[in-house]
Amino acid sequence: MAEDRVKVFVPRETAARSLGSEDVALAIEQVALERGESVALVRNGSRGLFWLEPLVEVEIDGVRHAFGPISADEVNSLFEAGFLDGGNHPKGLGPTEELPYLAEQNRLTFARAGITDPLSLDGYRVHGGYEGLEKAVKLDCEAIVDIVTESGLRGRGGAAFPTGIKWRTVLTADGEQKYVTCNADEGDSGTFADRLVMESDPFVLIEGMTIAGIAVGATEGYIYLRTEYPLAIEIMNRAIKLAESAGYLGVDVMGSGKTFCLEVREAAGAYICGEETSMLESLEGKRGVIRYRPPLPAIKGFFGAPTIVNNVITLSSVPIILARGAQYYKDYGSGRSRGTLTAQLAGNVKRGGLVEIGFGKTLREIVEGFGGGTATGRPIRAIQAGGPLGAYVHPSQFDTPLDYEAFAELGAMIGHGGLVVFDDTVDMGEQARFAMEFCSIESCGKCTPCRIGSIRGVEVIDRILSGVDESANLVLLRELCDTMVAGSLCALGGMAPFPVLSVMDHFPEDLQAR
Repeated sequence: MAEDRVKVFVPRETAARSLGSEDVALAIEQVALERGESVALVRNGSRGLFWLEPLVEVEIDGVRHAFGPISADEVNSLFEAGFLDGGNHPKGLGPTEELPYLAEQNRLTFARAGITDPLSLDGYRVHGGYEGLEKAVKLDCEAIVDIVTESGLRGRGGAAFPTGIKWRTVLTADGEQKYVTCNADEGDSGTFADRLVMESDPFVLIEGMTIAGIAVGATEGYIYLRTEYPLAIEIMNRAIKLAESAGYLGVDVMGSGKTFCLEVREAAGAYICGEETSMLESLEGKRGVIRYRPPLPAIKGFFGAPTIVNNVITLSSVPIILARGAQYYKDYGSGRSRGTLTAQLAGNVKRGGLVEIGFGKTLREIVEGFGGGTATGRPIRAIQAGGPLGAYVHPSQFDTPLDYEAFAELGAMIGHGGLVVFDDTVDMGEQARFAMEFCSIESCGKCTPCRIGSIRGVEVIDRILSGVDESANLVLLRELCDTMVAGSLCALGGMAPFPVLSVMDHFPEDLQAR
């Protein structure tokens, strides 16, 4: 009988698959058949412990036990060790929930990631799914917006703009048609949180967007998703159909009489389309070029209509806020940075993966505590926070709390939460050059400071590194950076100087003649 089968969990998420989880799943099925073992194989999402992937779990008396990282060649030894009954194995890690990397986190947005089959509506509901929407459909628009505002939720993308204010602007804007758009153009260095949500818990994003639509009177929603995430596209499309069939999307959401329809729009993956107005242009079928503001997208956005533009993590945080209340969410975090931060550890780091923790932990606690320092064992020399436009944080700044205001004081940003680690072998002069080169390649070309300034920036850095008028060119480089920050129309040109300035201020020994 199905009830007698032992549940074995093998992730089907992209990172796990790239490390061999498909082969591991196949091997488990084959060995179980050969040995006459009764196994129910569940293809869950990933918990984000990427250094342990493929992470195999077995459920024993309601407790999941972890084994990892497991290769297909090691599957037979798992069975020989009696892992289905809790037998010891060299790769055994004990109860999954007791792993320090997980136990010390505050999993709110990622509460179900790696636990459920991402396409199981029953699994989603059993673990608290759709409780937020159930409450939302019983409230009026103002009440929903009030709750989101009170929670202190801010955009988990770049500017960290208060979500409640944005929603209220759309709610009060004139327009017969309104829209909700999800910016899933995840292009920052070392980031994967958006993809992890969509591949591991797609219904939480669907629920969040549905709540947003009901809150502002929008009847249509669009997810702007890069084609380089094919599995995320597949899972999101299938999840949308399942939600429609179950009455959680469509013309009568949960019997409320309210309409909200949702679809995925595939995008090419231009970095500039992470900027909200450029994303809207692309959604409309145009070239991804930024729009002048005002008007703001909340007033005149998708096809000129009032439009919510939030990213994946922002929208995926909404269901738990509605389900548990604003104060519950607000109790996490510090200062004006409320709720949880989804830090993504990448680069030269021993334990790469996703960490969801309340704002206020220091950079050192995240990278050294959770990440375990560098993979090479060498000292950390710099951490780039916030993607390719983020500053390089110096070790003297590692005890800064991870919150928006504290990082702004450093001339840095948290952005999407990507943390890329470098050891003491990194050439920071080359990193500064890369920032300008990246901007010159990815610029949409609409404004001169970004389009031309970035090209001149590469040239000036090359002259400095070659020893040509070094002192004069260092002065020129700083003036150029100041001009780009002050004069660019969007954050691409306005923030590309941040990594350059951080190198000039904290790693000047690398920005000189070779």
